[in-house]
Amino acid sequence: MSEHLDAIRNVYAAFARGDIPVVLSILAPNATWTEAEGFPYGGTYIGPDAVLQNVFMKIGTEWDAYTATCNELVGSGDTVIALGEYSGTYKATGKSFKAPMVHVWKFSGDKVMSFIQHTDTVLVLRAMLP
Repeated sequence: MSEHLDAIRNVYAAFARGDIPVVLSILAPNATWTEAEGFPYGGTYIGPDAVLQNVFMKIGTEWDAYTATCNELVGSGDTVIALGEYSGTYKATGKSFKAPMVHVWKFSGDKVMSFIQHTDTVLVLRAMLP
């Protein structure tokens, strides 16, 4: 279990440094990645390439100083839950936001098989509206 917690801790550290290849390397080739309904990139994507194109590339081009800060990790078996906060500034409007987040990571062996995002999508969308 501690190896799963360490792996996810490393994922958030890599995201903070902008090291997206390290973030994607934890995903199994057929992993499902679910962004919350109502979130700008809402939907389920399968595999690291789909996550890169539909989530990380969009965040990187549409937001300044976008962060996903993990404040606490809780683990049980093959599941790790991350509690934290998103923040960023939407380039098109110049508006910033902060929103609580919960991420549920499910492992199979040493790879993540599924990721599910929970957040207050209204707070994110307000930053995007003129």
